[in-house]
Amino acid sequence: MVNRDNKFQIVGCQYKEEEPVIYQKKKILHKPPILSIIILAIIVIGCLGAKLFITQVPSHMYLDHISNAPNRQFFFGTDNLGRDIFSMIWYGGRISLFIGIIATTISTIIAIVYGTISGTTVTWIDNMMMRLTEILLSLPNILMIIFVQAIMGKQTVMSIALTIGITSWMSMAKIIRTEVRQIRNSGYVMASRCMGGSFLYILRKHLAPNFIAAIMFMIVMNISMAIAAESTLSFLGLGLPTDIISWGSLLSLAPNALLTKEWWIILIPGLFLIVTLLCITNIGNYIRSEANKKQSNL
Repeated sequence: MVNRDNKFQIVGCQYKEEEPVIYQKKKILHKPPILSIIILAIIVIGCLGAKLFITQVPSHMYLDHISNAPNRQFFFGTDNLGRDIFSMIWYGGRISLFIGIIATTISTIIAIVYGTISGTTVTWIDNMMMRLTEILLSLPNILMIIFVQAIMGKQTVMSIALTIGITSWMSMAKIIRTEVRQIRNSGYVMASRCMGGSFLYILRKHLAPNFIAAIMFMIVMNISMAIAAESTLSFLGLGLPTDIISWGSLLSLAPNALLTKEWWIILIPGLFLIVTLLCITNIGNYIRSEANKKQSNL
């Protein structure tokens, strides 16, 4: 007989307790971003293999087709110089991705060396190095990039990649320093020191394998940050010149496009840039969630 006074009594064998909403959201977040990986792969492969399917020359000026809207001949239209935007996007993606990868490589190398030295040195040197890192982090990143770029002079692909790389290592270095301080007194590290292991040997064999998972998401995120920084510089007129085609140099045409209402000149390259950055961000967030999950299970 069912007790009617107890309104919350569960009767029957078919009852199944539902998972909390928060837990369901966490399960969704831990799923691999398959769609982002597919879209990013298509964009990267399309940029690298542009010669296989692009018929127009990106730098050629079709003077009889200046500022044409998207049509059958020019799928994404032409800019105010008569250049085909469709081919410029795919060829320009090479430059933007190259800058992102080179800048991230430079910043990662600096962060690993700086963070490892800070984590293994004596306390007063460690404190001094971390104070310097915090001072640099307090400065707006775009102002640092503009300042360093002004010192380097002429804007080229390598100079912009180097500028972005040497101004975006600080956050990663702090994480590496924290990870290194936790494992620097481990038995295998001390044994390697006693046996005469050099700094680079200990870093390569013992330290890096332990902190590389913790910074992997930052490496991925730095690629998107570098691409966005290059685009921002070009939009401000401080990036690559217009004769070097990149997503940033395409966005540098935005002021004229807005004045003349030629929406395709800014909208389509902007969509490509935003979609690429979102895909990289989703992949980076997934790597971070997986790393946090592994640490919580230890």
